[in-house]
Amino acid sequence: MKKYPVYSIEQFNCNSVTTELYINTFKNHLVNHSFIEKPHRHDFYLLVFFTHGSGVHEIDFNRFEIKAGSVFVLQPGQMHHWVLSEDIEGFIIFYTAEMYNLYFGKKKIDDYPFYFSVQNNPEILLEKPEMETVLSYFENLVVEMQSEQLWKQDKIMNILDSIHIELARKYNEIYVHETHSYNVKIKNLEQLLEKKYKQQKSAAFYASELNISLKHLNRICNEILKKTTTEVIVDRIILEAKRMLLDKNWTVNEIAFALGYEDYSYFSRLFKKHSGMSPSEFRLLKN
Repeated sequence: MKKYPVYSIEQFNCNSVTTELYINTFKNHLVNHSFIEKPHRHDFYLLVFFTHGSGVHEIDFNRFEIKAGSVFVLQPGQMHHWVLSEDIEGFIIFYTAEMYNLYFGKKKIDDYPFYFSVQNNPEILLEKPEMETVLSYFENLVVEMQSEQLWKQDKIMNILDSIHIELARKYNEIYVHETHSYNVKIKNLEQLLEKKYKQQKSAAFYASELNISLKHLNRICNEILKKTTTEVIVDRIILEAKRMLLDKNWTVNEIAFALGYEDYSYFSRLFKKHSGMSPSEFRLLKN
């Protein structure tokens, strides 16, 4: 049976000031964790910065080229894996929303533009001057992690926040994703969708649960995500179907039923319409 696990920070032997934080150079990380090159998920946030080398990073079935200056920001639950060159170098950080939010109080981790929606692009490509600025922060993080100085965790958290600020500025330049009052509604929609997408497929249901009109919810989704509410719902269903198709233990019929579709043929047509191939063809391609 082919399994795609969900890892927690504790499995990475952090030796950290807290079990909710992990900081390492990428090269050292690979020494003990070569298994991360296989498809998997995490229950924490992941930030990785590549400074040298090349490769391919696949995140929820989207492929990104790895190069010097590549930064990837992943949210809990996203499936990913990578193929890396022998000379790969960089830095990797794991952390939880609970730790971050508790430390900073009013500022929440999903206030940052690359984290407020799971549909946001997870890639940020830094130019050389930006790389040099961010590199110093990452180097200081590793040094501080290995030290036993007073206020160690305070310094680590503030350096990590400085990295987020630098990345958020660059992210806004690339994607012109300004802070918007609609962001809260999008986050609420995604949280509700995560709980209900297997049972509820109607856009009207989500609008009602959020106490807004369907017209207004569609306006919000179009403004922020450039999609209709129905497209957001279907995208989440298709993503989960793709994840499940990687596990050969599930038949396509069982996947359709698990996702709330009693009509297998309707599910297959929906999948093909949105991914360009049938569920069976997708499974064959990915396995």
